[in-house]
Amino acid sequence: MAQRSGSRAVVPGVGRVLVVIPTYNEADNVEAIVRRVRRAAPQVEILVADDNSPDGTGAVAAQIARGDARVHVLHRGGKQGLGAAYLAGFAWARQRDYDAVVEMDADGSHAPEDLPALLAAARDADVVIGSRWTRGARLLNWPLRRLVLSRCGNLYARLALGVPVADATGGYRVYRARVLDRLDLESVCSQGYSFQVELSRLAHRAGARIVEVPITFAERERGASKMSPLIVVEALWRITGWAVRDRRAAVRRGWREATVGRARWP
Repeated sequence: MAQRSGSRAVVPGVGRVLVVIPTYNEADNVEAIVRRVRRAAPQVEILVADDNSPDGTGAVAAQIARGDARVHVLHRGGKQGLGAAYLAGFAWARQRDYDAVVEMDADGSHAPEDLPALLAAARDADVVIGSRWTRGARLLNWPLRRLVLSRCGNLYARLALGVPVADATGGYRVYRARVLDRLDLESVCSQGYSFQVELSRLAHRAGARIVEVPITFAERERGASKMSPLIVVEALWRITGWAVRDRRAAVRRGWREATVGRARWP
């Protein structure tokens, strides 16, 4: 049951929640996803961050917003990528004092019906990841090549970066505002798979409590996937770069500590 703070609905134990849904050419999907979110979690608000979609997604979202005070639209200048859209959504939320921000895809692959479980987990966590690779998760109509790519990509990220999560590339997430305030978001410049991995790495390094909740993940039914070989190459390149940087930093710290220890002996 939603509670209200003044005229604003809040999620018990979490506060005011904004669901950010980036869009680019999602005119066939945006109305359905907004409707499902409003039905599954009526106490949250929604921000559609549209990158000036040629198919008129922004206009569809604006029409929805005119009839629903809990739906907002951020019209952006052009296609700038998933990561940039989420960063803009985070900034929009922080400027308006939301207590938590949800990342959700527009194509229906992230089931809004799972959102109450993610929000419940956020009561005791800084970051909640809707995970495809924890016990209880379900994958529907996913091609074998995507399954293998996700499995291998997550294994590589976990081993290379030491981030203790099973689905570091997963894009269905809840971030508490308190942890976003601790992250250096201005340094983030990656997109796609690597954007989610980068935020996982930053949150882990900031000492955030990260939990994973199993979700049902379905392949999109309408529209074209934004996944491309370039996104995969970027992810591999960036993960490798972060891993090398982290190991060099660890070696330097060890060398300094050893030097200090020798200087203090006996």
